[in-house]
Formats: sequence, C-alpha cells, structure tokens
Amino acid sequence: MEKHSDHSPLSDHDPAEGLHIDESEEPLIHWLHVIIRFCVRVLAVLMTLVIIWSVADVAWVLYQRAMASPVGLLNVNDILASFGAFMATLIAIEIFLNIVLYLREDVLHVKLVLATALMAIARKVIVLDYKTVESEYIWATAAVIFALSIGYWLVAKKTR
Repeated sequence: MEKHSDHSPLSDHDPAEGLHIDESEEPLIHWLHVIIRFCVRVLAVLMTLVIIWSVADVAWVLYQRAMASPVGLLNVNDILASFGAFMATLIAIEIFLNIVLYLREDVLHVKLVLATALMAIARKVIVLDYKTVESEYIWATAAVIFALSIGYWLVAKKTR
C-alpha cells in the first residue's frame, strides 16, 4: 500500500492535529477517526443553527415583553426571562467552542468544559425562583458552583 505524505490532498489526517495513527497499520481505526471527525463537523453546523435560533428567540422574548401592557416597561419577571434567554444563547456558544476544540485536538479541554458548566449553573441561579425552591436545592447548587469554581481555579493555575 502506497503511503501518502502528510501534506498530500489524499490525506486529510494531520498527525499534529490529533491521533498519531499510521493508516497503513490501523486502517479501521483511521477510518473510524475520520467518521468521528465528520460527525463533530455535523454537530458544529447543528449547534450553529441552534445559536441562530436562540438569538431569534432572545429577540422574540424581548419583543413580546416590551409590547405587553404597559408597552415598553419590563417587570422583574420579564427581565429574568430575558436573562435566561441570553444565558441559554451564551451557553450554546460555549458548547460550540467545545465542539470546535474537538476538531482541533484530541485533548479534552477541561478548562473550557468547566467554564461551560459554570455558565450553565450561573444561568440556573439567575432564573431560579427562590420562593418555590427548597433550601436543599439551593445548598446543592452552591456546592456544585463551589466544586466547579475550585476545579476551574486549579486547572487555570496549572496552565499558567
């Protein structure tokens, strides 16, 4: 079997970019890797569509809240609903960045994953209705935030 150079148009696997698998030694693993990378690209396209849809949703929520009587005035619930929509969009963008990183390297980027988790839990805290939730739920949420924050701090400290 003829071995192609790394820069040949027939080879779409850059060894500096991911797994160092010799196609001639492990053709099945190589093709499975190609399929997975294709699937990640499909996920990136789908996440982009979700982000566009989410931005349209933010605009729709703001429009509906602003046009409700009295026109142009937002109450606290309207503002919290708007914040929730904004945060959901930002989380989708963070997830898109995670997907893109899977295309760039075969290394799990713990710092970005932790940051995404922190963003998601922050969204939950912002839209949480403290009148209806039990104290155990609040303590559990605080514990998750604390654990994620410590993990993020440790990872950030190590990468400096």
